[in-house]
Amino acid sequence: MTAVNKTSRQLQPRKPSIVSRYGADTAFMTFVALLMAFLYIPIWVLMIFSFNDSRTLTWPLTGFTLDWYKQLFANDDILTAIGNSFYVATSSTCLTLLVGIPAAMAIHKFNFPGKSVFRRLILLPITLPGIVTGIAMLNMFRLFGFNLSLETVILGHATALLSVVVTQVYARLQRLPASLDEASADLGAKGWQTFLYVTLPNLKTAIIGAGLLSFVLSFDEIPVTFFLTGRDNTLPMYIYSTMRRGVTPEINAVGTLIVVTSFVLIVVSVLASRENHGPKK
Repeated sequence: MTAVNKTSRQLQPRKPSIVSRYGADTAFMTFVALLMAFLYIPIWVLMIFSFNDSRTLTWPLTGFTLDWYKQLFANDDILTAIGNSFYVATSSTCLTLLVGIPAAMAIHKFNFPGKSVFRRLILLPITLPGIVTGIAMLNMFRLFGFNLSLETVILGHATALLSVVVTQVYARLQRLPASLDEASADLGAKGWQTFLYVTLPNLKTAIIGAGLLSFVLSFDEIPVTFFLTGRDNTLPMYIYSTMRRGVTPEINAVGTLIVVTSFVLIVVSVLASRENHGPKK
């Protein structure tokens, strides 16, 4: 019995020591810290230099000022470009949601010839390089005699971002049990009532996420915008055109405002999509 117990103790795996576990945790946290620094230090540098009172990007800072923000809000060209970017991003996001949600539901509910091919082809605009999508859309608009404007940019962005909405909404629909629609029908609900009161609330987080992602991608899109815009500039196009003279403090101020706005949108999306899984009091 003694030999058997000794053999069984030898076969049991040894538990890692406290020192080895501490070393592994330290290495992992160091890796995470380096990764976060690589991602976010450039953003912090941009925000810091937006308050520098010198036009040259030199370290250390020579002083603190808000003059660049004052010049930003006094620059009509930048303000017009920002307004155009919000107009394009908002309109293309709404158009993409209006088309993408029914398309995702059609793919989920109906079987039709070529369904699998259609599901793969709908990913093509987002996987193609932006320059290819821009040239293709430009040729189409020229063929039909459309004048280039912000509206053509909206159509181009909506086409390129349609796959974002379809894939996210379709993935959520795949996780919804079919019994929800069946129970709604058994209770006498019509199709549109089932959609409004059963399906749509369960798609809320997917729609919010797809909408925010589409808005951000449309807001900073350059290749498609470059080929489809007319005389009106969006903010990325304005920044691209001014970069020939170097990075100016006004551009840093614009970048800081975009970062702050993005952070607010993230917080709003988290609060809006929070689901309470616990029992209601």
